Amino acid sequence: MSQPPQPPNQPPQGGFGAPQDPAYGYPQQPPQGRPAYGYPQTPPPAGQPPQAPPPPGQPPQTPPAPGQPPQTPPPAYGYPGQQQPGPQPQYGQPPGQPPYGQGPYGQQQYGMYPPQAPYPGATPPGGGRSKQRVVLIVGAAVAALLLIVGGVWFVTSGDDGDTKDEAKNSSGGSGSGGDSGGSGGGGTGEAIDAEMITTIPRPKVSDQVTAEGLWVTDSVFAKGDVDKIVGYDAGGGKKKWTIPLDGSICWASRQTTEDGRTAVLFQGAKATKDKPHQGCTEVAAIDINSGKKLWQKNVSDGDERVRFDEVTVGGGTVAAGGTGGGAAWKLEGGKQLWKPTANDECQDDGYAGGDKLVAVRRCGDYSKPTLEVQTLNPASGAPKSVFKVPGGIEYVHIASTDPLVVAVDASDDTGSGVSDFLAVDDSKKAGKLRGKIATQQGQYTPECGSTDVEDCKLLAVTQDTLYLPTKEHQGQAEYGRTNEIVAFSLDGGKSKGKADAGEERVMVPLRTDGSKIIAYKYPTYDKGGQIVSIDAKSLEQSVLMKNDNSTARTESTFRPEFNMDVVYRNNKLYMGQHYVTDRAPLAGEKEYLAIVFGAE
Repeated sequence: MSQPPQPPNQPPQGGFGAPQDPAYGYPQQPPQGRPAYGYPQTPPPAGQPPQAPPPPGQPPQTPPAPGQPPQTPPPAYGYPGQQQPGPQPQYGQPPGQPPYGQGPYGQQQYGMYPPQAPYPGATPPGGGRSKQRVVLIVGAAVAALLLIVGGVWFVTSGDDGDTKDEAKNSSGGSGSGGDSGGSGGGGTGEAIDAEMITTIPRPKVSDQVTAEGLWVTDSVFAKGDVDKIVGYDAGGGKKKWTIPLDGSICWASRQTTEDGRTAVLFQGAKATKDKPHQGCTEVAAIDINSGKKLWQKNVSDGDERVRFDEVTVGGGTVAAGGTGGGAAWKLEGGKQLWKPTANDECQDDGYAGGDKLVAVRRCGDYSKPTLEVQTLNPASGAPKSVFKVPGGIEYVHIASTDPLVVAVDASDDTGSGVSDFLAVDDSKKAGKLRGKIATQQGQYTPECGSTDVEDCKLLAVTQDTLYLPTKEHQGQAEYGRTNEIVAFSLDGGKSKGKADAGEERVMVPLRTDGSKIIAYKYPTYDKGGQIVSIDAKSLEQSVLMKNDNSTARTESTFRPEFNMDVVYRNNKLYMGQHYVTDRAPLAGEKEYLAIVFGAE
């Protein structure tokens, strides 16, 4: 969100799954300079006890930044527990039968729904006790809640144990990406043997600074930097232009138009020692190809400027939202279309863009809100379709606007920010639920910013399918981890098959490309990462790019779940950091703001 992130109070833990954030919504300290998975650790500084190296295929642990006080997150969603009424029959359930999620004698089973195999042919999840994690959530705490949406009951509880065809507007990119498609390769011919062809050094700062944003067009890739945006040649990496900003970047739009225009939210002045945070009040539209700031706007509320949390571009409109409400401007020319209304009981938390513009609207008491997902007329802000979010949900995320896929957190305690995806038909005034897909308490590992509207990653969406990665697990090999990408039907939520990452490999979806899914396979300690194309129907794979093994250690510091941008376009892989820190690099190590892989 708009507040500057703090470093975590403890290192990521090993074991199943990708490392989780230490608290809900807390941006994790960027793992700069960290060795690749399974790579031998650098000896610790004098006076610090040595740490045992992690098992092969697991990330090494990083201690908190020196001098940082430990952070104590508030109680998690659902903690402490509250007593709930007795079980009620669910939709379509025979009288006298226990509700879904409970055994015949009231034992709690795994997850929100009846135990099911994560993909066809797999063994259903067992009854092992999950790790207890404390996560950060703002609002009232409840232990269990009963939800109803469109005639379908939800039972939630703790667990003990762009191209415009089929893909249209998948928001499954890993960060601000700005890649709505482009030529990603069709999976034919030989895979590209790629080298690290461009490196952008990490700027020197005296504190942690947000540097979100990585946008790519056919000719330029642009990177958010310290109080500025810099454009580079998309092929050779030569600097082409610089757009200075009044202050630090707060949020970079995840969307870019076909002609290379996007938006950014930034602070109204540069940070000072007495006032390190100046307020995220300024919205600007930029042209990535030309390097021009098209316009800059803000909204006044009396003597104060309204502070925003996010900004996006959708349907020719730039829209910014947050706790102060929402405002919008015409992308062409910057004419204001709407702004927050004084004393309004409802406000727009944020917007998601692309071919459509979707708002998450909050009404009533902030601790017990009524939430709606509205597909808007981007020129006026009038709702064309309204989907009422079930009660008890505090924050809603938009994973995709076309098709409309809503992410909610009703029961997840893994820190991913999402427990369920709701596919919504927004073709009529009253949005209708198409299907729901549960992440099953970490069996699937997409991530959504805990309070952010348009910040879901590690997933991909086509018109009829949602693609999610499974958590890492032991494969057939003695060392290393593996996982799968599983396809789920948006109509009904059933799994349709899986694509295996292969032994000692873990992969995540990045986006769609026509009838293909573009996925990234993480590097290992001695092998570079790969870009693969997965057929959306058959789930067969083709390797598009193989990165150089000699730079696997550097590449591994840009894992997308660690607040990184990862964009594959025109046979090149662009990777960028979200944050710049004042932490000194490890001895002999170089740290980068961004790197690019491709063929010379």
